[in-house]
Amino acid sequence: MPLIAYSGGKIFYTLSPCLHRCAAKSTWHPNLMKPTDISNPDYFHKVVDCQWACPAHTPVPEYIRLIAEKRYTDAYMINWESNVFPGILGRTCDRPCEPACRRGRVEEQPVAICRLKRVAADYKSDIKDRLPGVPKRKNGRHIALVGAGPASLTVARDLLPLGYEITVFDRDAAAGGAMRTQIPRFRLPAEVLEEELNYVLHMGVKRRFGTEITSMKELLAEDFDAVFVGTGAPLGKTLDLPGFAEAKPNIHTGIEWLANVAFEHIDSIGETVIVLGGGNTAMDCCRSSKRLGGEDVKVVVRSGFDEMKASPWEIEDAMNEDIPILNFCVPKRYLLKDGKLCGMEFEKVRREYDGNGRRLLIPTGEEPLVLPCDDVLCAIGQDNAFPWIERDLGIEFDRWELPVLDKTTFQSTHEKVFFGGDAALGPDNIITAVAHGHAAALSIHLLCEGRDVKDRPADLTTLASQKMGIHQWSYDNDISNDVRYVVPHAAKEKTLNDINIEVELGFDEDLGYAETQRCLNCDVQTVFTTRSCIECDACVDICPTDCITFTANGEEGELRQRLLAPAENGEQDLYVSDTLGTGRIMAKNEDLCLHCGLCAERCPTAAWDMQKYLFNTAKAVNA
Repeated sequence: MPLIAYSGGKIFYTLSPCLHRCAAKSTWHPNLMKPTDISNPDYFHKVVDCQWACPAHTPVPEYIRLIAEKRYTDAYMINWESNVFPGILGRTCDRPCEPACRRGRVEEQPVAICRLKRVAADYKSDIKDRLPGVPKRKNGRHIALVGAGPASLTVARDLLPLGYEITVFDRDAAAGGAMRTQIPRFRLPAEVLEEELNYVLHMGVKRRFGTEITSMKELLAEDFDAVFVGTGAPLGKTLDLPGFAEAKPNIHTGIEWLANVAFEHIDSIGETVIVLGGGNTAMDCCRSSKRLGGEDVKVVVRSGFDEMKASPWEIEDAMNEDIPILNFCVPKRYLLKDGKLCGMEFEKVRREYDGNGRRLLIPTGEEPLVLPCDDVLCAIGQDNAFPWIERDLGIEFDRWELPVLDKTTFQSTHEKVFFGGDAALGPDNIITAVAHGHAAALSIHLLCEGRDVKDRPADLTTLASQKMGIHQWSYDNDISNDVRYVVPHAAKEKTLNDINIEVELGFDEDLGYAETQRCLNCDVQTVFTTRSCIECDACVDICPTDCITFTANGEEGELRQRLLAPAENGEQDLYVSDTLGTGRIMAKNEDLCLHCGLCAERCPTAAWDMQKYLFNTAKAVNA
């Protein structure tokens, strides 16, 4: 006979005696789920999906709330601590946070996290008095940074306040690395780039720009305490097909061509242009060509449209500028007229998969596609190049010529040499390079302190109740029903005639505020106290997503299917309580929770509380 419990005359729970006995012993049975350990820093961190997905783990909801309060400078500094280049990244980030955004659980479009970062940068006040102080008396340690890109400058930003002397080498005459050479000014204005680079450079970096390092052995002989290599992946690939030798003067490597445009060595291109490749570099090449005289610019890709590596918004911007993208076309040869490039021939293919699921490109048998052109830009990939690192120094490389590294410490097989950014693990993005820089700076600091680089300090976390009364909170938990706001763009007729005019105008303050209201405050966690719960099911009744279930314990896979709303996403944990008075447990599907706080507002015993979880990665200053 089932056990029955009542509340106000309402039956709210039935459980057979055998299940009751099993549930009552849930903490002892090896196959049943154990209570969730919310003291584990990764548990609530993973629930803040946007921050978890960000390589630098920027506290996204925290700075979005500050933007909503018009505390733009505070929001900017939270970003600066984590990602170092908020204004740059607010325009150019690959946005790994946005596909992870919890808003995508309830509607199609995530919060415009990246563009809100730009709002903080655009409307902040002067931050110079908020930058960390750099001691005049140094600690006697001198670090060499090879390359002045985002990874190296992050290392400098972390180590300079600790008294390190920092010397940055770069073959170019100015800092920035790929941020300067591979991102066109219509996406990243020069004044934004210079401002954020100078925040770091003006902290006391010794600059040896216009200096190309040709020997690691000679660099190590200068007696630096550590060397960080952040040279990026500087070699672009070309496509050597029949006709290449004759057509070579009009065949350009994408990243090198963009760098020459950035440094104003190139200011024109032919009227008819073919861009080979489907990544972000290809999108920058075709859009730049359109501004430098290209009347007929086409992008040609071997793969399908859905397989292109470029960010969807970069593809959209190119198409909005009337640049066609031709898919499933494999380049076969360069066409010549009077010994000069006049076009390219492509084989049309279709996509199939073999028995192992590998993609195959099968010729369709159609007539070749012939496209006329004056110039070809090859944006088909990048390679690392370390000819300047002698192979007898103890620095090992793998079969792809990438350094063998500890992927936590970024230390190479030579104790004093560290790598980061594209130079470490191959081409990626700016925010990943920043994350590498933070990790490497911590390792360098531990090394110079004579400590084990693998014995790293714990990340910094806080968990604080947001109560301002029994059922009132210190944050705005009202959920906006608005769909994602569109970022305004400058008129195409204007931007296509000047390569230095920024296309995206960014949110103004009103649009920025409206977009902040779409954030679900995922860092304000629903924290459950087992001993306070009377199992009245009020939280179950009020929950808009059915993410809370009171039930018998069980094995995780079986329990996930038994919840009111089955927990299909295995990457998100279940929040499981200790055994309750009736022998049941509370199981919450974290994947569906909107952090609306209705459970805590409805709970008569305050068993549920809304507590803000703040996670910051450990950095050199915390070691």
